Amino acid sequence: MTHRHRVERPHGISLARTLAETVMFPTVLFLGLLFCLAPALHAPQPHHAKIVVAPRTMAQKIDAALQKQHPDGFDVTAVADAEDARQAVLDRDAVAGYVVDGRQSVLYVAQANGKSLELALTKGFTALSAHNHQKLKVTEVASAVTKDQNGTVLVYFGVAWSIPGYILATTLMRAVTFNRRKKLLTIVGVAAVFSVAGFYTGVWLDYLPNEPSALAISFSLTTAVALFSAGVAPFTKQFFPLVGMGLFIVLSIPTSGVSPVPLLPTFFQYLHYVMPLGNAVDALKGIFYFDNAGVLKPVLVLSAWITAGLALQGLAALRHHRAAARRNAEEEQEVEVIEEPPVEDPSVEAPTPTALPVHHHHHFGEPLPMLEGVVHDSEQQPVRQAAVTVMDTSGRQLVRTRTNAQGEYAVTGLPEGYISVVVSRPGHSPVVYQKLLQEGVAVRADFTMHDHPKGWSPRTPSNEVHTTTIGR
Repeated sequence: MTHRHRVERPHGISLARTLAETVMFPTVLFLGLLFCLAPALHAPQPHHAKIVVAPRTMAQKIDAALQKQHPDGFDVTAVADAEDARQAVLDRDAVAGYVVDGRQSVLYVAQANGKSLELALTKGFTALSAHNHQKLKVTEVASAVTKDQNGTVLVYFGVAWSIPGYILATTLMRAVTFNRRKKLLTIVGVAAVFSVAGFYTGVWLDYLPNEPSALAISFSLTTAVALFSAGVAPFTKQFFPLVGMGLFIVLSIPTSGVSPVPLLPTFFQYLHYVMPLGNAVDALKGIFYFDNAGVLKPVLVLSAWITAGLALQGLAALRHHRAAARRNAEEEQEVEVIEEPPVEDPSVEAPTPTALPVHHHHHFGEPLPMLEGVVHDSEQQPVRQAAVTVMDTSGRQLVRTRTNAQGEYAVTGLPEGYISVVVSRPGHSPVVYQKLLQEGVAVRADFTMHDHPKGWSPRTPSNEVHTTTIGR
């Protein structure tokens, strides 16, 4: 009795394409960081910073002087008097209020908006006052806590509440025993724990004021990032790490407020207004330092991200139900469908032994099989629904799959070293294949199964197990 094994490299995938898929993630991340961090943060200067000027009769003159000094640097609005100018800063309608009073001028600023913004405003208006032969007095109207001299601590706490939300969504994709309800409850529970732990740690260290209403913002931030990430993953598939890290790291960090928003280039200011991290930082500033001024809009933006995440998960569930209906129709024909594997984030996960659906046309970014083949019977007809089990040298099962209607199977994520592949099907003698897997070498193993010998019984010991060891 004979059986057939064949080992070869898979055909049809060029070295250039494999290399392109390998370097795609780090290349896009490199370019994103290069063209987002440097342009946004390297030379902060005012861009359309909102300023109020009193009295009204001085507004046009001050606007002309500022435009000459910093073209498009300031947007000037006239107010009646010093009290209105001060209140505009407290209401967050302006980042500074400039009041001209004879030989003296007063600049109202908020250190809570960022020390670098305060210094830039002070420098610009000091030069303006000197040009007009006036003495400038700088008045602080909203100071951050003592240990937050730069006004950036909220950004660091925001990052701690944001990025773990994306990582949580990535790891939950591996929790195959969790249904959608359990995953949603996990996101809510983790967001609550992170929110409470982060907030009270900040209060204990004197980095944050003790204002418990901020817990709602930190909870919403983690929830928004995690829900949106979990919702977008089924649609972006192998490109999910690029989308997730692009949104919540590459685009979010520069626009978060680490450099005050009025000092960012206009493009990054627009991004700030829609990104969850930047809006959470804005909301926290309003709660802590501005008597809840300007909190509503960031809360609505965070709510929109949460709603979008829930909507995407609903669409994914609908698509899953339709796919399940198709699978049920195929199962009536005794064909088990191998689903696409969970997306792996190469930044946080090592490859995991996983069964793959057989693709005759490889799409860019899809995982490549490390072991694939076809199972035939003695008449060279495909054997469908044959169980293919891959084990390590200790006999521990690494992955198990079944052949499709064409007798094909594929797996990936296998470790280097010797493996055993056991192929079995009721009515056929099992076949065992052994191979030394090497890094960078994909293996093809085809099997020929034979019927049980005449008179065979499952209660009768049989030696009809075929074993082949193929070395290097």
